[in-house]
Amino acid sequence: MHIFKETTSLRNFLITEQNSSKTVGFVPTMGALHDGHLALIKKSTAENDITICSIYVNPTQFNNSDDLDKYPRTIDKDINLLENVGCTAVFLPDDTIMYPEGKNKEDLIEFNFGSIETVMEGAKRPGHFNGVGIVVSKLFHIVQPTKAYFGLKDLQQFLIIRKLTNALSFPIDVIGHPTERAEDGLALSSRNMRLSESQREIAPILYKALQETKNILESSEDVEKAIEKGTQLIDETNQFQIEYLEITDTKSLKKLDSYSKGQNYAICVAAWLGNVRLIDNILIEN
Repeated sequence: MHIFKETTSLRNFLITEQNSSKTVGFVPTMGALHDGHLALIKKSTAENDITICSIYVNPTQFNNSDDLDKYPRTIDKDINLLENVGCTAVFLPDDTIMYPEGKNKEDLIEFNFGSIETVMEGAKRPGHFNGVGIVVSKLFHIVQPTKAYFGLKDLQQFLIIRKLTNALSFPIDVIGHPTERAEDGLALSSRNMRLSESQREIAPILYKALQETKNILESSEDVEKAIEKGTQLIDETNQFQIEYLEITDTKSLKKLDSYSKGQNYAICVAAWLGNVRLIDNILIEN
């Protein structure tokens, strides 16, 4: 597996491959890789001639410096995992490569993603999606992939990246992959590494709450009642601080005022477990 730390060598490698009409799959990550990331790599290797994975903890998408400092970094382990699943190359830029102009948020370009960025994660993490938009745009320009792969656990991020891709006319097929879960239902996430043993045992309650919300919604067709029951299940643990539990349209993320059988929707949750913030969702597409 090739390892690149700066742009020129990566681009030279990619130009050679692309001149041979090879398709390029791309999986951008912030490292601390788990089976969810590896599922994206495997999907890319199955659908493309070569696969590039980037590992970069992007500072501009964090609005909490403590969260940035504590984000897990496991580069050596990540490289071994990527080699084992047949990744062609890994791109390991640092801040000077990604932000030669500096990373002061006040000096960076600003994106406006419309109403889709003002709800849920956008409401709770101001500026987060602007940082995501900047770094993904830079990476897309550098790699120029045929296809790019993202996990649907970060549903709002996926929708914003797809909107970004369309708005800027990137000739890239943006592909979402279903959430990978542990046997007990917990959505795989790099942040799970920060959970204590007791927190890890209770964390799957979030997924159970999503399922309970779905069951109540489809049996009662009452949006408020479904959210109330799901929230109650989480609150009964006395361990979580819920930021939101919402039932939304799957594409616009607008809250559902009412529900009828056969309707497409997403149930999304974010909550703090100790000092670890977890998100999850389930998508219902009939």
